[in-house]
Amino acid sequence: MMRIYNTLLAILGNQHWWPADTAFEVAVGALLTQQTRWNNVEQAISNLKNKSLMEPEKLANADSEIIEELVRCTGFYRQKAHRLIIMSEYFLLHGDAIFNRPVEELRKDLLELKGVGEETADSIILYAANKPKFVIDAYTRKILNCLGISGNYSQLQHIFEAQLDQDVELFKEFHALFVEYGKQYCLKHRCEECVLIGVGKTLI
Repeated sequence: MMRIYNTLLAILGNQHWWPADTAFEVAVGALLTQQTRWNNVEQAISNLKNKSLMEPEKLANADSEIIEELVRCTGFYRQKAHRLIIMSEYFLLHGDAIFNRPVEELRKDLLELKGVGEETADSIILYAANKPKFVIDAYTRKILNCLGISGNYSQLQHIFEAQLDQDVELFKEFHALFVEYGKQYCLKHRCEECVLIGVGKTLI
């Protein structure tokens, strides 16, 4: 698996991702990025910051219609606004202490929040809580599938977590490299230029 990582790193370089000022901002971004592109999320986050709403208490108590307008650019804005309020209430109730909890307990809590699926929960765990949980996104699935590796979310996650050191920074960089490679190659259908295709499982 490290051969895939080293191959992507050599091509793309360090990604230094996830861009955020606070752990809460990471959580907000993880929820907003569902079914949209990151540049839309950046715009929504900027909108929220301009209204001084990038704090759990302020966002939890904000008028839903105001939030809807601020995150409209990410799509499904009514749904996302409602879910942002729910998540903000969770952060407001528990504070930063939630990040001191064991990974699986934190994951269970997050998955119980409306609108938080496995990818969103694991993004929060990895990038906000700084705990080792490998994130499987659509690009990772697509790339692995092209390499002849398939499975559900948990199965694919297990492959990485079983074969890699439990290194938070490694997990972050690896996930970011998959995303960037997916955007540059998969999204643009540059399959003929792919440095991974044809090598398949020998990279693992």
